[in-house]
Amino acid sequence: MPTVRRRSLLGAALTLGAAPALLLPHAARAQQADPRMAERALGRPDAKLAVQEWFSLTCTHCARFAAETFPDVKAKLIDTGRIRYVFKDFPLDQVALTAAMVARALPTDRYEPFVLALLASQDRWAFGQNVDPQAQLQQMAALAGMPKATFDATIADDSLRKEILAEQDRGQNQYKVDSTPTFVFGAASHSGEMDYDTFLKQVTAAGA
Repeated sequence: MPTVRRRSLLGAALTLGAAPALLLPHAARAQQADPRMAERALGRPDAKLAVQEWFSLTCTHCARFAAETFPDVKAKLIDTGRIRYVFKDFPLDQVALTAAMVARALPTDRYEPFVLALLASQDRWAFGQNVDPQAQLQQMAALAGMPKATFDATIADDSLRKEILAEQDRGQNQYKVDSTPTFVFGAASHSGEMDYDTFLKQVTAAGA
């Protein structure tokens, strides 16, 4: 079963007094576009199908998909030009939200390796006993080339936090995402981790 997200983090932020700018039309927000929120994707821009994965960096199902299925998806579908793979943030908790902020603040070419490294070591930095997730994130970000001053500024950046929450809210509203991982294949969506054969069937059904 996929990990169900019980409450919108955006809703919680608004309850706590988040800025009403989140409610502005998308065109209005575009004037204040943050390059860190630019699309994070793998594959050819002209691929026949764009597949979105809405994921959380503290989701164990997302971690298992990344370890067991994603390598085949990348080698057989992304690298061959059949699909374009788009990473979409859907943090399940504050730890995942902080991690997503740090990932987006890295140079684009370091995003995917960093995300996959976080998913692969989730049990250590997110769920380890007597572990400070923020300190662990800072160490991993340093290995990815992020200075501590940049890390500190990033995790304190309320505008970036709100933009990620706003993207998450769009996922709920547009695609009815309420669990992770959720995959969007064109007009169709699938909730829960999949093996490669099941993923391939979804791609084929979507016309790619």
